[in-house]
Amino acid sequence: MASAINANPNNSPVVVSPLTDGVSSLCFSPKANYLVATDRPFLVRCWEVTKNGTSASTVAKTSMAHDQPVLCSTWKDDGATVFSRGCDKQVKMWPLLSGGQPITVAMHDSPVTQIAWISEMNLLVSGSWDKTLRYWDLRQSNPVHIQLPDCCYSLAVKHSLMVVATADKNLIAYNLQNP
Repeated sequence: MASAINANPNNSPVVVSPLTDGVSSLCFSPKANYLVATDRPFLVRCWEVTKNGTSASTVAKTSMAHDQPVLCSTWKDDGATVFSRGCDKQVKMWPLLSGGQPITVAMHDSPVTQIAWISEMNLLVSGSWDKTLRYWDLRQSNPVHIQLPDCCYSLAVKHSLMVVATADKNLIAYNLQNP
């Protein structure tokens, strides 16, 4: 006789109003207990996660949509602003906690696969299948471009170092003090 598998063996809190398809990213605010998740059917959602003693709960706060699947998100260091990007070739900035509307702050020629906020430089970096990295100073409209040998698949930033993984199986390290 087959036994039922408990999908929640620790009886942990379950996120209310979960995403409806494959989750493509999760990230917590650096300043508060807000969780943002993205999914393939175009949504970015936010929940507040609260703890009361040994129990926790989630409250759905807000959501926004892209025109095409959303691949990931990241928080600005202020803990109130979220950046999301996806197959629509855009990076949107969403002043989530102030209730503002999302605006497009970056564009690529192909889907944007990676984004990161570099707080020490007050810059957004985006990587794309168009084989470029772009540094965005949000006070200006034109980015600094860096050509990659192949499509950007992943990137990680720890000031003053950024490492980019490309489709041709390369890892490229950049000194952010001299981008």
